[in-house]
Amino acid sequence: MPSSPLTEALEKARRARADAAIARRIVPLLDLTSLRGDESATEIETLCARAVRYGVAAVCILPARLGTARTALAGSSVRLATVAGFPEGGDDISATAAEVSAAVREGAQEVDIVAPLAALREGDVASVSELVEACRAVAGPEVTLKIILETGLLRDPALITAAARAAVMGGADFLKTSTGKIAEGATLEAAALLLQVVEETGGRVGVKLSGGIRTADQAAPYLVLVESTLGAARISPARVRFGASALLDDLLRVAGVDPVG
Repeated sequence: MPSSPLTEALEKARRARADAAIARRIVPLLDLTSLRGDESATEIETLCARAVRYGVAAVCILPARLGTARTALAGSSVRLATVAGFPEGGDDISATAAEVSAAVREGAQEVDIVAPLAALREGDVASVSELVEACRAVAGPEVTLKIILETGLLRDPALITAAARAAVMGGADFLKTSTGKIAEGATLEAAALLLQVVEETGGRVGVKLSGGIRTADQAAPYLVLVESTLGAARISPARVRFGASALLDDLLRVAGVDPVG
């Protein structure tokens, strides 16, 4: 039986290894992330300084540190991102929407929202649309909303695809693989499912790859998969992100850039 385009894209991605050119392409797509919960103001300021220095797409932090990061990023092109419903993905849609509203008032330009995971696992796919619609209503059209589907928890390809489509219907800007807080984060197979839904939209939404992507060699296959699926022209921070806390240093090493700070 002949291979499908998706199978071929996955096979090509699995063979990919990072080189300096690939590392340099990924750096501007990075959401430099710190979501431990015990970060000091100084740590957040250092994170933001590194984000500005190396030109990443965004800094993603917990809501409590938005004020510190907003000041540190002022005047830069690095976007300010936070999370809502994190990391459990509760089913109280109004509570998550209230978190989004508060984050936007604190200056968040992007919010990564965990899908209602318990409801999803029971087959309530419509709850994803309801959540995104509620969050969009309080965030307004200019705030980027990324929906975290926790694909390592959902597992079932049909359920992941249905949830991704529901998120798009609700008005999500990005489909994201994982919170990075469970054992199984991103996988190439799950990323391929999200990319198929992205392709159905004609590239109107983006994909964020997150969860266990810590090295350049781990990131490279995802970049190749995106390029094979969507085309090189769509690879930009507006449509492709990598979420990670430890990835930047390895990307800089592979790119031949001396990390500072």
